[in-house]
Amino acid sequence: MKKVKNKKRTLSRSIFSKRQIDRIQRKIDLLGENSKFDAIFFLNLRFISSIVLFLVVLYVFELGYFLAPLITFIYYYLIYYLLIEYNINKRCDKLDVEAMYFFEVMTLALESGNNLKNALDMTCSNVDNELSREFRKALDEVDYGKSLNEALESLKLRIPSDTINNIILNIMQSNIFGNNITNDMYNQLDYIRDREIQKAKSRISKIPLYVSVISVVFYVPLIMLLILSPVIIEFLS
Repeated sequence: MKKVKNKKRTLSRSIFSKRQIDRIQRKIDLLGENSKFDAIFFLNLRFISSIVLFLVVLYVFELGYFLAPLITFIYYYLIYYLLIEYNINKRCDKLDVEAMYFFEVMTLALESGNNLKNALDMTCSNVDNELSREFRKALDEVDYGKSLNEALESLKLRIPSDTINNIILNIMQSNIFGNNITNDMYNQLDYIRDREIQKAKSRISKIPLYVSVISVVFYVPLIMLLILSPVIIEFLS
């Protein structure tokens, strides 16, 4: 079984360049614990399913020779967006929301006199969310022999949020130079809070547009039907 799997991976690496595999794998790593596949699996899935889709469309439709390349091209990029990019963006928003509470607890732990590693350990023990679990993985790597900065550098590769990565960078610099990052943490928290408020306002401002679209699609035809129903009934009778 292992030999068959190795052959498949060798075949995949002969079809796809190492640069392409590494680029996709870096993207998949940003999915964190939500990742259910690796780059080899995704590239094989996209490649094989695209060929099958091309042949099916070519065979089923009369204009298959025209539709097959077009549909396959759309599918080829759409599956990448749906399985990877969309989930990365969704996870980024989720981590940004979780970051506010996580780093507030961490800042309080630092103010209580704990060193950086102990503050992170205390925060991970008291906060249960995805961001906390990612930091817990980094702390486990420290227990296995990595330095804290090496573990945090690996953590950045699994975090799609630039805001959180900036905070991680500040933590790494504090670990190197020993400076107090409490004020910087509060500034970052204020920034995250303001940005979440702006996002909420943006979503609220779009509600009238959604209501208008729903009204046009559903309510206006219904009202027109009610108004014209006597005429329609008279015409049919």
